Amino acid sequence: MSKSTLGKQQAIRAGLFPYLREGRLWPVSKRISRSPYEKQLNNDCSSWLVRRLPRPKSWLVHLPRSNINSVQHRLKSKLLLVLWATLLAGKSWAISAVLFVDTAKPGRHFDLACYGLGQGGLSVSPMFDDHVEEIARLHPQTIRLFVQEYFNLYPDHGVYHWDTLDQNVQAILATGARPLMCLCFKPRTLYPHIDQDVVNPTDYGEWETFISSLVRHCNQEKNYGISYWEVGNEVDIGESGGCPYRFQPGDYTNYYARTARAIRRADPAAKVGGPALANYTSAIGDALIALGGTGGAPLDFFSWHVYSSNPNASRASVTAIRQKLARFPVLAATETIIDEWNMNLLGNEPATGFQAAFVLEATAGFFATGLSRAAYYHIRDHTVVPEDFAWMSPGGYKFMADWWNVQIQNSGLFDKEGRRRPAYFSFQMLGNLRGRQLPVAGTNATIHAFAVQQTNTTQVVFWNFGSDPANVTLTFPSGQPGRFRLDLINAASNRLDTVRRGLAGELDANPLLMRLPAYGAASAQLGEL
Repeated sequence: MSKSTLGKQQAIRAGLFPYLREGRLWPVSKRISRSPYEKQLNNDCSSWLVRRLPRPKSWLVHLPRSNINSVQHRLKSKLLLVLWATLLAGKSWAISAVLFVDTAKPGRHFDLACYGLGQGGLSVSPMFDDHVEEIARLHPQTIRLFVQEYFNLYPDHGVYHWDTLDQNVQAILATGARPLMCLCFKPRTLYPHIDQDVVNPTDYGEWETFISSLVRHCNQEKNYGISYWEVGNEVDIGESGGCPYRFQPGDYTNYYARTARAIRRADPAAKVGGPALANYTSAIGDALIALGGTGGAPLDFFSWHVYSSNPNASRASVTAIRQKLARFPVLAATETIIDEWNMNLLGNEPATGFQAAFVLEATAGFFATGLSRAAYYHIRDHTVVPEDFAWMSPGGYKFMADWWNVQIQNSGLFDKEGRRRPAYFSFQMLGNLRGRQLPVAGTNATIHAFAVQQTNTTQVVFWNFGSDPANVTLTFPSGQPGRFRLDLINAASNRLDTVRRGLAGELDANPLLMRLPAYGAASAQLGEL
């Protein structure tokens, strides 16, 4: 690039971008008369642009000079407004998005940490104890834990074994999160025969005593402070959901009511819910809502799962469940929880970076629809071994072994070898969004953003949930103090790259420009860094 071309770019940016910074594109006619310098700059830019921009059909070459001047005059405004995109992308003519973060208008408190994490029920040992510090940096409020039969909590009548469960709970607490306890086990003492369709214990009184003892151990003896207790996991599909029972609606409501009563007996403040449906339209969910809505049992939260690469699937499910709950006024305060969610399972993501952008897009949907809580499935992929699943039928374990030991997995923030996936960085960005929400103007169908103001820092996350690259300009009111940093998720290399940093004052003349790749995601920090 020649010195004259570079100087022209710098001059154009200095003249054009002060008007973009205010969050709107002023007509050129309103700017030409503001000063002799701006008038000359405007004329110079138009003439230079017509000479320099690509001409696919060479239509200007065949016009007389007088006509060319006329074309320059008519296109002056439009060409100036797309100039920054042309300089950035070479042959790109369209402005994809000019985002304006209004730091002067902080709103309500904003924190997405309620949309936390979960860990699949795959091993008796803590599966993410090597990643405690990394998970802590994501600031999840809750981490869902499968309380599975492999913990062997009730090995004999009146005998309790808490050690292995305690290790897993303590690993969660070490991240700064609280466990959401998913009760999905069938102690051999009360279920002597392995059959997913046998769902009632041999003695419900003994079952309730055991459940109360579990809750007291966690919240009185150990003071874990666990609030959320979920009765069952994917109770509508049985062993293919990794759990030992397949309920019918009537059996589940009876089981739920008795289990909820035992939980509340040990901890009256506990939040009880379920049924963690694989299919949120299941009749089991309707039966549970009716049970809670007519006073048959407490229903503090209703939970279900969504696996779809279309983020609108989660939005639709929230709307449907909220409509069902609304039929019963007593359930007005019932929380909604999607406590397993991800894109389509198995195989590779449809495009590089898709999963990282999907996390942001789905979370935006959770927030927009008022979802109470969520748990991304999951923290780390893991293999399974037969001794941990002796409580399953041979066919059930065969399914689990094929799923986790043979198929290509894409679920975890960490793969089986403990390597981070790009989606980890999406949660890291979301974890920093704690403060007062700031309005962001300029988003469109594919370019979305969140912004918050903290004490001395502004945090912005923006992403492209589209299959084509996009040019994005990120702007702020003039005179921002401190420093700035712009980071981009490099999905191809699986890392977070800092692409620009400097003094915030630079942004008045040179805003943050980024060519976001398809399904690209970035964050900006401004202030005391």
